Amino acid sequence: MDEPMDYASAGVDIDLEGSAVASLIGALGKSVRKAGTPGAPVDLPGGFGGLIEFGDNLLALATDGVGSKLQIASALNQWAGVGIDCMAMNVNDLLCVGAEPIAFVDYVAVPKPDPEIHAALGASLAEACRLARVTLAGGETASLPGIVTELDMSGTALGWLPKGEAITGEHLQEGDVLIGLPSSGIHSNGYSLVRKVLEHGGVSYTDDAPFDTNALGREIMRFAGQQDTPISVGELLLNPTRIYCDPVIDLLNGARGDEQFSLSDIRAICHVTGGGLSNLLRLHDSLGWHISSPLTPHPEFTWLQQIGGVETREMYRTFNMGTGMIIAVSPQHAEAICEWLSSRMQGTAIIGTVVDNGHKVTHALPGVEFSHY
Repeated sequence: MDEPMDYASAGVDIDLEGSAVASLIGALGKSVRKAGTPGAPVDLPGGFGGLIEFGDNLLALATDGVGSKLQIASALNQWAGVGIDCMAMNVNDLLCVGAEPIAFVDYVAVPKPDPEIHAALGASLAEACRLARVTLAGGETASLPGIVTELDMSGTALGWLPKGEAITGEHLQEGDVLIGLPSSGIHSNGYSLVRKVLEHGGVSYTDDAPFDTNALGREIMRFAGQQDTPISVGELLLNPTRIYCDPVIDLLNGARGDEQFSLSDIRAICHVTGGGLSNLLRLHDSLGWHISSPLTPHPEFTWLQQIGGVETREMYRTFNMGTGMIIAVSPQHAEAICEWLSSRMQGTAIIGTVVDNGHKVTHALPGVEFSHY
């Protein structure tokens, strides 16, 4: 290969996307809802979800889609995980502002309706609601021949929290401790690069996974009728995004109640999505982050990197690399909080600290460094 593969060459330029979003936001006017009234915006720079006033509480909103992971689901006609992906990409963002997700609406666009596929999507959304502990409050299906060529799915999640208890990152301090929660796999980011790498390597979705899947240490959602066969590449790639409501909501509620630590000990929460570890930079405008003891990446990340010749920094910019969520906590209660979390989610561990390094993310691996999101 003449050049290492990267996300931009696969058609997704993260820097260009950031510039486009900044242009969109810059063109928006001020809210028509006045401060102190329901619906008035609450300032949350870099926030993963939007906050609005609602009496003595705040409402939180997040919207996102499954992305090009759907193209693999379509190629294999396997839809059992995509409703979970859609839910996860939204409710996990709400957790980052301290909100408890309570309701969800979905949007499905298709070139032509297919009752069998829609039934599979419905079953997947029902399981997603159970995992996220939310109500499916409605949705929309649009038939758009000529506009969409294959199924697309997105959604919006609604959450709430008491006023004054938002987790904003404003109380972060040098020395705060970073706790990493393991991912379930690739989640729902970077699939344009995944598909390009597999095409380059001549790998089929139906091929057996080229490593020992018995040692994965996590549950893989099997395709129907395949339980007695080796785990396939397609099953690994379509393994649904982990929903972190359990244990994060219980952690927040415990911090508000009878646990030995308090809500003030939970400084910031980062959902590691598109942009990888650079998402941490959204949480504070001057402090930085050092990942000294990263969670071990899942083997599919190493395998994809080898096939595509992808540079290590690019891997950590595009994918979660085994860490789906990072919680920054006070050093005084870091061990207790990590123990609490790890008793509910195996593989959770302390991975680093908040540092005063000029607002950048550094890593134990040389060359993995980010100075902008």
